[in-house]
Amino acid sequence: MTSTGIDNNAVIKVLNKILEAELAGVVRYTHYALMIVGYNRIPIVSWMRSQATESLTHANEAGELITHLGGHPSLGIGALLETHRHDIGTILTESLEHEALALAEYNNLLELVNGHNVLLEEYARRMIAQEEMHLGDVRKMLTKPGE
Repeated sequence: MTSTGIDNNAVIKVLNKILEAELAGVVRYTHYALMIVGYNRIPIVSWMRSQATESLTHANEAGELITHLGGHPSLGIGALLETHRHDIGTILTESLEHEALALAEYNNLLELVNGHNVLLEEYARRMIAQEEMHLGDVRKMLTKPGE
């Protein structure tokens, strides 16, 4: 434990999981953008590429916090499993699953730092809010009109 009341090693471990998940998001969304076909391709590709960029930003933030705490950022990358079915519904469902895993890690971080470290607590809360909004957007995209 540090003087701030957090277990640095546990926090760094979770931040590395976040870093790996976000790097997987970069690869995943870049791949998805390449695989989209059909008459809605242009706006969906644009959205996927913006998600890849956002994932890279999130990975950088996690890495900076790891080094801030004296840790070493992982060179690993999260799971990149895919169904090899590239219709938009399947891609969005895979995206939903990936984002839910990232959200779980941000919630794990918040549990570790809540009430002990304002920097990390605010970071975790901000990221949880962003991930929840993103999950909501994907759920809306998966909803058929009239449902």
